[in-house]
Amino acid sequence: MTTAYHADSSALVDKEVLTWEGFGIAIRELATLVADSSFRPEVLVAVARGGLIPGGGLSYALGIKLTDAINVEFYTDVEETLPDPVLLAPHLDTDSLKGGRILVVDDVADSGRTLALVLDLLQEHGAEARSAVIYGKSRSVVTPDYVWRQTDRWIVFPWSAEPPVSGALVGTTNGD
Repeated sequence: MTTAYHADSSALVDKEVLTWEGFGIAIRELATLVADSSFRPEVLVAVARGGLIPGGGLSYALGIKLTDAINVEFYTDVEETLPDPVLLAPHLDTDSLKGGRILVVDDVADSGRTLALVLDLLQEHGAEARSAVIYGKSRSVVTPDYVWRQTDRWIVFPWSAEPPVSGALVGTTNGD
């Protein structure tokens, strides 16, 4: 099992902090943007890991039952990336999405390179793919179809604000 690195942004002064309450508001407002458009997605594909929680929220808010995820690695630390985004196994079953209307969801379109990789992959396999993100940044090479808010600051999401839980802490409560 590979443990993902936690990007510690506690030393950053200028950052955008999204709370769980703010996340709930963001998802409802982002879902409204999608619902008010002419696009009717059949399947929602979340970009793992950052897009998993927003994808789940949007799937409920939009009533989309068919969901999947695509695993992409790009960020290695606060504002540090690999040279290019990399698809990780298990891979998305792109053949089953051919000809479908797909909503690709991620937390942020920062450089936009991850989103571009996923959208290109789906479109190469004959899907009509559009994208939704909580945050968009001005430097992104992709302009997402649906964006809740624009910022150029580092973003702290509620699901990644704390480091992973240590196994040593599990089972130490209630005198067990």
